[in-house]
Amino acid sequence: MKILLLLAAGAASLALRPLGPPAPPELLLNQIQVIGSHNSYKQAIDPRLFKTLQKADSVSMSRIDYEHQTLSQQLDRGLRALEIDVYADAQGGKYAHPKGLDLAPGQPAYDAAGLMRKPGFKVFHIQDLDFRSNAPTFQLALQELKRWSAAHPTHEPVFITMNAKDEPLKQPGLTVPEPFTAAVFDALDKEILGTLGADKLVMPDQVRGSYATLESAVLHRHWPTLRAARGKFVFVLDEKGDKRAAYIQGHPSLKGRVLFTDSEPGTPEAAIHILNNAKQDQAAIKALVEKGYIIRTRADSDTQEARRNDRSAFEAAEQSGAQIISTDYYLPSTHFQSPYAISFPGGTYFRSNPVLAKQ
Repeated sequence: MKILLLLAAGAASLALRPLGPPAPPELLLNQIQVIGSHNSYKQAIDPRLFKTLQKADSVSMSRIDYEHQTLSQQLDRGLRALEIDVYADAQGGKYAHPKGLDLAPGQPAYDAAGLMRKPGFKVFHIQDLDFRSNAPTFQLALQELKRWSAAHPTHEPVFITMNAKDEPLKQPGLTVPEPFTAAVFDALDKEILGTLGADKLVMPDQVRGSYATLESAVLHRHWPTLRAARGKFVFVLDEKGDKRAAYIQGHPSLKGRVLFTDSEPGTPEAAIHILNNAKQDQAAIKALVEKGYIIRTRADSDTQEARRNDRSAFEAAEQSGAQIISTDYYLPSTHFQSPYAISFPGGTYFRSNPVLAKQ
C-alpha cells in the first residue's frame, strides 16, 4: 500500500511539473523567404548574333546580356524560385528556325534534335532574337523539374512564375506568336498536371479549402504548412489584363486551375501578387505580407544593379518580407566585371521570413 501511495504521489508531482516551453508553431508556406532566378532557362545570345544586334540597339542588348545555369543546377545550388516563359505552338515548327540565325553567319547549330518542330509550348526569351534555352520546350522543363524533385523528395517548395508570351515585336518580319486564350491556358494546366501530377503541386483549390474565395482563405492564413508543401511546386501566372482574365474565365477564385495569378488585393483570386520595385514599394509589400499574401519582387533588373554593384533593391526586398526575391545574379556575371551577387547570410537562398516568422 505504501508503495502504491508513493507511486501515486510521484505521478501527481510529474503532472504538476512544467513541461518546458511549448514547441514553436510550424511555419506556413507564406512564412518563408526565398531567392530565385529570372528567366531561369536563358542561355546567352551567341556572340556573333549579339554583336550584330548590338550595333542596332546597344542599350536594349545590354539589358539582356546574361545567362543562367540549368534548372537543376540552380535548384542544387539552393534557389527555390524559377521563372519560365512559354510560347504556344499548337502545330509545331513556329520557332524551329529563328530569324536571328540568318542575321550573323557562323552560329552554332540550333535544335539539332528537332524538338522545336513538334507541337507544344516552347521556352525561350524573345522570338527570333534571344532564343537559346536550357529547356527549349516546356515539356523538357517539366521533366527536368520532376526528375530533380524525385531525387530530392523532401525539398523546400519551389515557386515557378510564368509569363505567357504572345506579344509581337515592333521590328517587321519577325515571328508573330500565337495568342493565349482560355483554351490555350487549359492546355497549359493539362501539361503541368499530366507531367508533374497533382501530388507535386500546391494549387489554389488546396489553399481556398472551404472559404468562399481564395483571398478570404489567404487572409485567414490558410496556407499549407512548410512540411505539407515540401517536395512540391507552386506555379504563378505573371500576367495581367486580357491574359489573366482568360485564365480566370470560368474559374472564379481559380477553382480548378493549376496556377495562382498575379491578382491585386481586394479581388477573389488574390493570393500571390507581384510588385517588382522593392525600393519604391517596400512599405506596401510589408503591409501585404503581414496580411497573409505572398509577394514576389526583384533584387535587380536589366543588368543595371549588377553593373553598379548596387545591392539597395535587394536589401529593400529582404526587409520588406517579400517571400520571393528574383535575381539574375545568384553568381557574379561572366559578361562584365562586377562582384555583384545575391544571397542571404551564409550564402543561402532560403530562410524563415524575417517579417512573419514570429507570427
